[in-house]
Amino acid sequence: MVISLGLITTFLLERANSVAMAVIETNNLGLSYGTRRGITGINLSIEQGQIFGFLGPNGAGKTTTIRILLGFLAPGQGQARILGIDAWKESHLVKQDVGYVAGDVRLYPWLTARRAFGIVGKIRQVDLQSAGLALCERFRLEPELPVRKMSRGNRQKVALVLALVHRPKVVILDEPTSGLDPLMQRTLMDCLRELANDGSAVLFSSHTLSEVEELCDRVAMIRRGRIVVDEALDSLRRRAPRTVSVALPANVDADMHALPTGVELLRTTKAGDCQHLELQLSGTAMPFITWAATQGFLDVSIGTPGLDSLFRQYYVNDIIDEGDC
Repeated sequence: MVISLGLITTFLLERANSVAMAVIETNNLGLSYGTRRGITGINLSIEQGQIFGFLGPNGAGKTTTIRILLGFLAPGQGQARILGIDAWKESHLVKQDVGYVAGDVRLYPWLTARRAFGIVGKIRQVDLQSAGLALCERFRLEPELPVRKMSRGNRQKVALVLALVHRPKVVILDEPTSGLDPLMQRTLMDCLRELANDGSAVLFSSHTLSEVEELCDRVAMIRRGRIVVDEALDSLRRRAPRTVSVALPANVDADMHALPTGVELLRTTKAGDCQHLELQLSGTAMPFITWAATQGFLDVSIGTPGLDSLFRQYYVNDIIDEGDC
């Protein structure tokens, strides 16, 4: 078999480009807390310009993974790299290009947004006042108000503005919308989309499914310290089950023995002269629609695919009573 030099060169260039695209990357990442659950075999690859959703309930391992990425914890096994830099061995270099908001924001009581821009600007050796004040205006934040006089939501805004003001190449947010009203959540999403459009990679950790669905390009779900799903959002939606609501007369019995493949009866309720069936539909809707046309239903409503039903499939049996690891 003869392989031309041109083909080899093309392959190597494509391979190099694909590797260069991984802005955040973990390889077989693991950490144990003794008898407490940690994380095991975490493999993630987040590309330039991608908004990556990191989903899981409290205790699943989201925060542990993030702390390793930021160099706050040393991995027990494997490796984490940001922008090609080892997150533990050279964490000081990693932090130069990262914007981060922790899940439990804590700020000095005397701090104001304006003073914070000055302090962070000196550390980063760049003037952040103009960009910072512009962000304050977008987030409706008073730059002269000290933290001790702020509501929880405004303290969260300060943390977010400080994370975004230097337009970092990598943004890592752990439950960032906590305490924000819907309008400010929308403002944050707009800012993250703008950064992603400019090439920044965003890791958005949350257990709020609706905001992940609206914002993210790709989603990973972590369960008991292991990744159970890592797919493009569109792909997840295509295989996510849908809820179907059916109404029929109380004296009519649907032929539930002939339910099409991929349809499951969840519950039946009766109200007056009408009964309601709640079904779960997986896959294409056409076999169900064909069957439903023969059943004498009064009304049929098919919901859109959502992450919530898929999320429940993975986590419904989990009972986690410890804090987020």
